[in-house]
Amino acid sequence: MHHHRQGSGSPIVLIHGIGSRWQVWKPVLDRLAAWHDVIALDLPGFGGTPFDGVPGSVPHLADRVAAFLGSLGVERAAVGGSSLGGGVALELARRGLARSVVAFSPVGFFGSAEAAWCRTVVGGARAAGTALGPALPRLFARRAGRVALCGVFFGRPGALPPDECLADARAMITAPGFTGARRTLGEWRLAEPITGVPVTIAWGDRDLVLPYRQAKQARRILPQARHVRLPGCGHLPFADDPRTCGRLLLEAA
Repeated sequence: MHHHRQGSGSPIVLIHGIGSRWQVWKPVLDRLAAWHDVIALDLPGFGGTPFDGVPGSVPHLADRVAAFLGSLGVERAAVGGSSLGGGVALELARRGLARSVVAFSPVGFFGSAEAAWCRTVVGGARAAGTALGPALPRLFARRAGRVALCGVFFGRPGALPPDECLADARAMITAPGFTGARRTLGEWRLAEPITGVPVTIAWGDRDLVLPYRQAKQARRILPQARHVRLPGCGHLPFADDPRTCGRLLLEAA
C-alpha cells in the first residue's frame, strides 16, 4: 500500500476519503511529525496504491488497512480518517484495532437520502473535472475558478494552492477505485457505540458533501465521544483550519 511516512514516536495513521490521496493531510503533517511517526496512506485504487478489483466498502478497506499496518508491525495506532476514511477509522476502532480515532466528517451517520446526495455530489465533481479536463490548469490558476470548482469540498477554496487543486482533481478523475467506492457509499452505517476506544468526531459546519446536520446523528450513536464543530470549514477541513485539525489529532494520540 503506497504511503508517506514522516517523523518518529508513537504511530498516527491517516486515511483519506473517496477520490482523495494521502496528500490531503499535508497541511497537518509537519505538526504531527514533530511528535509522532505519521503514516499517511493511499487506499486501494487511489493515489499510488493499485486497485485490487474489490469495490471499496468500509469493511473491505478496513481489512486492507489492518493487513497493511500488520505488515509494518504497527499495532493499535492512533487513527485519523476523513469522510470514507473516517468510516474506516471507526470500523477499525469497532474491531479493537485502533488506540484512538479522530474522524473528520465520517460516513456512516447518513440516511438513504443523505447517502444518495453524497454519491451525487462526489460523482458530479468527478464528472465535471473530467469534462473540463484541459481547461483545469487555467481555471485553477484563478481564484474564481478555485472557488467554483473546489467550494464543494473546502470552506476557503480561494486560498488553496492552484497546483495542489490541479493534482487533486487529476487524482480523483483517474482513480480506478472511485466507481466501486462511490457505489458502496451508504451501505455501511455505525449503528452502536464504540467501547474501549477514545473517539473524536469533528465536522465542518460548511460541509456540503456530508452536511453538518449528520453530526447530530453521530452524537446520538456515540454519546461518549468528543464532538467538535469546525466553524467555517468544509468537508476537507485540513486546509481550512490546519491548526485545529492538527491539535485534535495530537490530543487524541
